[in-house]
Amino acid sequence: MIYIGLTGWGDHYSLYEGVKSHQKLETYAGYFPIVELDSSFYAVQSRASMEKWIRETPNSFKFIVKAYQDITGHQRGESPFSSRDQMYEAFKDSLEPLIQANKLAMVLCQFPPWFDVTTKHVHALRFVREKLRDFPTALEFRHQSWFDAPYKEKTLQYMREDDWIHSICDEPQAGPGSIPTILEPTTKEKTLVRFHGRNRHGWNGPRNGENWRDVRYLYDYNQQELKEWEENLQRLSQKVDDVFVVFNNNSGGHAAGNARSLIQNMNIAYKDLASRQLDLF
Repeated sequence: MIYIGLTGWGDHYSLYEGVKSHQKLETYAGYFPIVELDSSFYAVQSRASMEKWIRETPNSFKFIVKAYQDITGHQRGESPFSSRDQMYEAFKDSLEPLIQANKLAMVLCQFPPWFDVTTKHVHALRFVREKLRDFPTALEFRHQSWFDAPYKEKTLQYMREDDWIHSICDEPQAGPGSIPTILEPTTKEKTLVRFHGRNRHGWNGPRNGENWRDVRYLYDYNQQELKEWEENLQRLSQKVDDVFVVFNNNSGGHAAGNARSLIQNMNIAYKDLASRQLDLF
């Protein structure tokens, strides 16, 4: 099955005309069967928050939970946890409501652009995987060296052996801080595809906080590009049970429209979306 959704649910304004802020997730779940939870990257979420989001979504709805930033080496400044063990336990505990409700699609570990292919970083990957062994966990690289010719097959083979779900990216090819699209699942159950846009000009721009991010993910996929991905997703779906697809190109508000176009173009009809009463009129 191919499941298509977006990264986060708060900022996709084309979906929310006349919708109050506390109704956004329920409204979002009327369009898409999955979402990537990004707030978990910035802070370990409370069980109460997870339980609230579970109540606001249909039974079959799934969350892709982005790993807390200290897990993937992004943490800057002082950690709120007294130890790494405490941090991992808190993060894993936050996932329990989703597991009990059968709403955890996977954890996503997206490593930083400076995380290149070195022995030290391979050890770091093994450590993280062991800590998250009980969870389906996706791995996304952001440094090109992992897929350079000398290492590509070794990287994929390691991911298969350590049971990492491959996070396949569509992004501009703009030097070491970008990775190629490698259409190779590494588990039989699931793979993940993330659309970051193809804004090559803005990809490596000055990293001055939100302004940089606004440029980096500013992109609107055209119909020809989506058509190419229809074929890619069909091929992937022949190799794995479930393909999870999220659009992250929302700096200009394009993600929701691109995702809805792809669903329509592929003639996908999800059966257990939340009710959308306004569509009746």
